[in-house]
Amino acid sequence: MPEWDLRPLPLGEILDRTFTLYRRHFLLFVGISAIPHLLILGLNLAQTLLLRAPTPFVPGAATEFQRVPSTGFMALGLFGGMIALVVYLVAYLFSQGGTIFAVSELYLGRQTTVGTSLSRMWGQLLNLLGVTILNGLAVAGGIILLIIPGIYIACRLITCVPAALLEDLGARESLSRSFALTKDFAGRAFVILVLYVVILYASMFLFAIPFGIMVALFAKDPNMLRISLAFLQVGNFVAEVLVTPILLIATSVFYYDLRVRKEAFDLQLMMNPSGTVPSARPTIPSLLS
Repeated sequence: MPEWDLRPLPLGEILDRTFTLYRRHFLLFVGISAIPHLLILGLNLAQTLLLRAPTPFVPGAATEFQRVPSTGFMALGLFGGMIALVVYLVAYLFSQGGTIFAVSELYLGRQTTVGTSLSRMWGQLLNLLGVTILNGLAVAGGIILLIIPGIYIACRLITCVPAALLEDLGARESLSRSFALTKDFAGRAFVILVLYVVILYASMFLFAIPFGIMVALFAKDPNMLRISLAFLQVGNFVAEVLVTPILLIATSVFYYDLRVRKEAFDLQLMMNPSGTVPSARPTIPSLLS
């Protein structure tokens, strides 16, 4: 039996269920978010600890070779940047997908764990990467058109990740699916996104800004600068781990609410308790609706 009664919900109840799920299963969601982000934190801390304060240039005290970074050093920096990008993408995708899977299991009345939720992402990485890239390109294209179209597109695509993971859709199909589901409900998606941004900035102000001030104060002290930067990285990590699940839980609850409203998902689930309810797969032209 589902943990929640599946019925059309007002926006306030969607948000209430989001925070109730987060509170009841706090350790689960924080664990799913924290484990992948630990890779990013470790990489950032390593870069911070290896940071060297620049040496002031004194004319005649150094050769041209010493003043100009060597090709090998620049290549090493480029290689390190590529590794950092890969680590960030993998951590982001695992955190995102693991949370979506966990919400789905809990919302439909099944138990799950951090390891189970994250392990389900192994076969979904490339597909979810494609969804993320297409989503980003669509939103970026809309932002170029005077920002407001980009915000509207972001609202219409808010459920593309749950659609991709829970219905096993490809990248383009999941974007079309999200456009079909969110038709006439972009306003609710906008409120969810605004609430997430407000909570994110509040958490950054609480956990990161104080250490950012320390960085500015100790800019001329290399040792204290390293320590301040390390604390800043930890503060960013805490803020992201605590806040990211909120958006993903809200997105998943919103996704199920739309399916109940438009496809009688609750009745389909009653006839098929396993939860494997097929979706009405969209066609690409539905992106224009």
